[in-house]
Amino acid sequence: MGCGDSGEQGKKHASPSSGPDLATQAVLVPSEELPADSVPIRGHDFNHGRDIDGIMDSFKGTGLQATALGRAVDEVNSMLDWRVPESECDDEDGGLRRDRCKIFLGYTSNLVSAGVRENIRYLVEHGMVDVLVTTAGGVEEDIIKCLAPTYVGDFQLKGSDLRSKGINRAGNMLIPNSNYCKFEDWVMPILDAMLREQCEEGTVWTPSRVIERLGREIDHQDSICYWAAKNGIPIYCPALTDGSLGDMLYFHTYKSDGLVIDLVRDIRLMNDEALKAKPRKTGVIILGGGVPKHHICNANLMKNGADFAVYLNTAQEYDGSDSGARPDEAVSWGKIRADATPVKVHGDASILFPLLISQTFAKRSHPGV
Repeated sequence: MGCGDSGEQGKKHASPSSGPDLATQAVLVPSEELPADSVPIRGHDFNHGRDIDGIMDSFKGTGLQATALGRAVDEVNSMLDWRVPESECDDEDGGLRRDRCKIFLGYTSNLVSAGVRENIRYLVEHGMVDVLVTTAGGVEEDIIKCLAPTYVGDFQLKGSDLRSKGINRAGNMLIPNSNYCKFEDWVMPILDAMLREQCEEGTVWTPSRVIERLGREIDHQDSICYWAAKNGIPIYCPALTDGSLGDMLYFHTYKSDGLVIDLVRDIRLMNDEALKAKPRKTGVIILGGGVPKHHICNANLMKNGADFAVYLNTAQEYDGSDSGARPDEAVSWGKIRADATPVKVHGDASILFPLLISQTFAKRSHPGV
């Protein structure tokens, strides 16, 4: 038969239940209308300029993790909307937002080894956050960088070669072993003095009190610990011995045994930071995972959950780790309020956090700049 044949075979192919009709029904499924407030996807048009504000303003409508970062900006600004200065709070004036938002900032040590240290120091220097939680490295690397620099390296440098040269690698950052020798020379006399004060004056040392002492002793304006001590912002570190500072404490026991650091007092202080925040709201910003992430979230459990939350990290949840858990898992534990609008941005905080600050804390502190 020819192509124009109208025989039985042609009738079979023309059946409405077969061939193109089935494909059309499968491919062109009718759409329901999206909600009226749905945001169209549209990225930044560089014909209109290359300023950071314009680029960041486009992120919520860009899609993927750009949209998540745009939402994180909104979440942090929601925290800041509640931060009425205490001098303006009047118990008799119901019109003022007396529920100031206490902001918890958590961060891991690698970010202090990196240049994120300066971003964190800026917030602490200007009293823009209220409570810090970090790891031992987040304390010691801050102090050590006041004594000697960390350098840019490469992820591919061979470990055995570096070891023979006395150079330590953290990602693509290089830390000479001599930096830790300088730290030992600096910190040992302080530990001696702390032990004397414990024995002679009855001083009770906690991790946060130790860190405050180190911040006062370093007396260096590049330091997070310095500004935290100066501005009365506590730094909690439940894993204080898990790093070079732990090594120093270990070596010190062989020199002058007896220094005691009380963890229990700090867990009470840390949990009370959240519990006694009421009627204030609490907001959490957590860079990375591990101990700082859980310590902050667990403290906020004591008040039935944080009101605002932003996570910036690369961890995934498939292995059940707390580091990778999305905010909704924290909601199930009561660590974030069920009516909150928390945001997780999947990505490297060394890129994300400066951008986040530029559209939140810094924009409010330096409008128009």
